[in-house]
Amino acid sequence: MICMTTDSGANMVKALDLNAWTRLQCFGHRLHPAIEKSAKDPRVDRTVSILKKIVSAFSFSWKKKRELARLQTEMKLPLHKLITDSPTRWGSKLAMIERVLEQEKAISEILQADKKTRCLVPGYNEKDVMESVVKALGPLRDFTDALSGEDYVSVSYVKPVLHLFKEHLLKADDDDTDLSGEMKMTILNYLTDKYKDPKTDELLDMASLVDPSTVSRSIFIYLHITEP
Repeated sequence: MICMTTDSGANMVKALDLNAWTRLQCFGHRLHPAIEKSAKDPRVDRTVSILKKIVSAFSFSWKKKRELARLQTEMKLPLHKLITDSPTRWGSKLAMIERVLEQEKAISEILQADKKTRCLVPGYNEKDVMESVVKALGPLRDFTDALSGEDYVSVSYVKPVLHLFKEHLLKADDDDTDLSGEMKMTILNYLTDKYKDPKTDELLDMASLVDPSTVSRSIFIYLHITEP
């Protein structure tokens, strides 16, 4: 046995330590805390708090739901429901933000019409934060599930994906806002630190080397995620 891939469960970590087995943590369980750490920013916290209140306001009001459906048709917006953030899946936070941006015109009109919810109308600051979060995290959406699969080998893709993150998806961009740039840097620094162990690095190199499908699939992933 070369190594075992596990989540962050204390019992699993302890079992491997007791047997002196090499442990390689699930990439998805590495990426999640990296992204959560990047989102620990007062600007993001404030905006997410407002968005949760907006989603809640629509969830508990059939009138607002009805009005949203009417305005979606009138404004030719996608007939989508708002999405609730789940603390255990960072992708749900991103999805909530994207959905509010998508439906922002209709949402703002409905909230503005009710004096109890006018304070929840997203302003320029909130919109800037939402767009910055989407810019930083949007390209990473597919990696958590793709590299956490149980029915296929994924360890050979970790090194190429880390390279993809460093050289493309998380690389500083002239279009980055201060927030999106900071989020990218936080994620990249976290992952770099977690995968700096020489034994882990050698293991990932060997896994990529002996898997002939690594290059073709890595290229496919890159093209799929970066296509317009």
